[in-house]
Amino acid sequence: MEFLLDLLTVTDDTTAVFSTADVLLVIVLGFVTAVVIGHTYSITYVGTAYSQTFVQTIVLLTVVVGIIMLVIGSNIARAFSLVGALSVVRFRNAVKDTRDVGYVFYAMAIGMAVGTQFYLLAVMSTAAISAMLWFMFTTDMFANKTKSNILRLRMSPDLAQEVILADIFDHYLRRHNLIATESVQGGFLMEHVYEVELRNERDSAEFLNQLQKITDNNKVVLIKGYHEVNL
Repeated sequence: MEFLLDLLTVTDDTTAVFSTADVLLVIVLGFVTAVVIGHTYSITYVGTAYSQTFVQTIVLLTVVVGIIMLVIGSNIARAFSLVGALSVVRFRNAVKDTRDVGYVFYAMAIGMAVGTQFYLLAVMSTAAISAMLWFMFTTDMFANKTKSNILRLRMSPDLAQEVILADIFDHYLRRHNLIATESVQGGFLMEHVYEVELRNERDSAEFLNQLQKITDNNKVVLIKGYHEVNL
């Protein structure tokens, strides 16, 4: 009987740190701010590997971090206990877009602000950072004006590619750089990979047709905007 009374006393002491209203406010505000972060991410995302589950994870992460911070409060013992518990977690998924890391920290920071009851800071930071990200996206800030593409073509190993391709490259390309050369199909063909910049993007189809003519209709691929494509 005394053990049960002691247990109830401990429970009352731990729950008295925050009320039910505090818990609901952390969860609701964490969710609302996370939804803003998620929409900002989906609007400003550039690429072909968009993941709905990643955005949902951002929302979940914000709310969970808020709850964790609410549990920790100003108790150093709880903080060290949670650090020890969370250190067991290992993440194996590779981050495909470097901005995804920024969004993870963004969600964690807002979750921390909500969980420690800095509600005004959480709301203002969400609005300011989301506006900043939207502005950089709409203005295409820091974009590289050089339109680099990847050209992959296959041709007979008997042909000297630099001599054969020289006239076409000079006519259609502003610059080109040989990246790699590989023997394919048991040595019957050579595959050359170039980084190229077209003089006029509208001439890409004509450029590929000319290349196929001199390579005996072998495979020719032009990958545009490869910086935004997850190869």
